[in-house]
Amino acid sequence: MIAALGLVALAAVLAGMVPRRRLRCPLGSVLVDGQFCIDVFEGSVLELLPRGRSRPWSPYAPLAPGGRYRARSQRGAVPQGYISQVQARAACAAAGKRLCTETEWSRACRGPTATPWPYGAHYVRGRCNDGRVGPVPRLFGGGDVFHETQMMDPRLNRMPGTLMASGAARRCTNRYGVFDMVGNLHEWVDTVRGGRGVFRGGYYVDVHINGEGCGYATRAHAPTYRDYSIGFRCCANPR
Repeated sequence: MIAALGLVALAAVLAGMVPRRRLRCPLGSVLVDGQFCIDVFEGSVLELLPRGRSRPWSPYAPLAPGGRYRARSQRGAVPQGYISQVQARAACAAAGKRLCTETEWSRACRGPTATPWPYGAHYVRGRCNDGRVGPVPRLFGGGDVFHETQMMDPRLNRMPGTLMASGAARRCTNRYGVFDMVGNLHEWVDTVRGGRGVFRGGYYVDVHINGEGCGYATRAHAPTYRDYSIGFRCCANPR
């Protein structure tokens, strides 16, 4: 019995001496509470070409029908708008990642202290890229202009005072180190309810109408819907 107890104690000591394997995330993403990886920046895309080649795709242009694209997370890149949930999911998969679940997205947005805004408990105008004047009426005038043709116009996110490069709003972050989860572009998550996809976080015009900050969620559109205001970011399982 004594010998057996000694062996158990020795095994416990040796187990404590074995270092735990460090979990790793894909390039451009960070580990959240040891459970999942999320991209630091909103997604931009590369167009995939034959023979393993690729080239940057304009973030101001809708993805081409039948095209193949790979997501990337890169500071200073203009994030991709005009993207559907279906297209965002495929771009994440091509990068060896996936769209975030709503729970993952919300947790990363709120930060370690679970605040309503990435930067704290209360809204601060201009901390993120938000509160801008909508580009659709500016470009097309007043009246009934919110239709597919107008909302897919490549000029919209090029207009002054609209979309910013990833990470340019330097204080729109939290202790996890993710940027632009509120404002800049809405972000698709991997949720479909009643045939409707979900995007989160608001965009550069509005971060209040469908919820406040990290609680903002739009659930009104099909997974194939896209317009100038919607982007994405990817998550992954750590390795």
